[in-house]
Amino acid sequence: MDFHQRHSWSMTPKEAVALQRNLAGQLQVSVGLGGPVSRVAGVDVSYQKNGDLFFASVVVLSFPEFEVLEEASACQQVDFPYIPGLLSFRELPVVLQAFEGLTTVPDAVLVDGQGIAHPRGLGIASHLGLWLDLPTIGCAKSRLCGEHDMPGPQKGDHSPLLLHDENVGVVLTTRDGVRPLYISPGHKINIPDAVELVLACCTRYRMPEPTRLAHLLSNRLRCETLGLAGDPEA
Repeated sequence: MDFHQRHSWSMTPKEAVALQRNLAGQLQVSVGLGGPVSRVAGVDVSYQKNGDLFFASVVVLSFPEFEVLEEASACQQVDFPYIPGLLSFRELPVVLQAFEGLTTVPDAVLVDGQGIAHPRGLGIASHLGLWLDLPTIGCAKSRLCGEHDMPGPQKGDHSPLLLHDENVGVVLTTRDGVRPLYISPGHKINIPDAVELVLACCTRYRMPEPTRLAHLLSNRLRCETLGLAGDPEA
């Protein structure tokens, strides 16, 4: 899969913050998908405990059948420091390497992380969307920023996620009786379409099927590479 190289990854944290503010102004998050979705991808990153090896996986599924069309993974050493709010500068280089191994171009990409629900409006899903020039959605398991009421317990219940009185996403119950996910548009999609697609991708599990399968694949790659005897939680 080919995409435009938008910037270098060699920069200081201060330069990364300035770049985030600049890139956030280029996002399109008030537009609908603009066409049917027949291929949806999930992205996840696993990492070496107390180490600097990161493992990224992308799984492309048919939609709405959820048959695996293609998988791609990559492993890379990371030297950018861990700083809250700058996750994409640690994870995106290896994620993009995995995308380079794809031959199938998805219609939308679900990312285990934040979209515009980010202090500077550019979480990893938004950053990835700009690089790929594709619709992306952040599907995070926890809140990074913003305020919200808790949604109801049934699948589809949701509450707005507000940051400085601006709606940046929703807190969405994806399965009856489970903790909600934090859904925010990344790029080239609006909040209603993001919620609709995420719900359509949630079958028997809390996580959408594309990111769930990508999570399993990245953990399997990590365990195999590090000799962890196949323990996905190691």
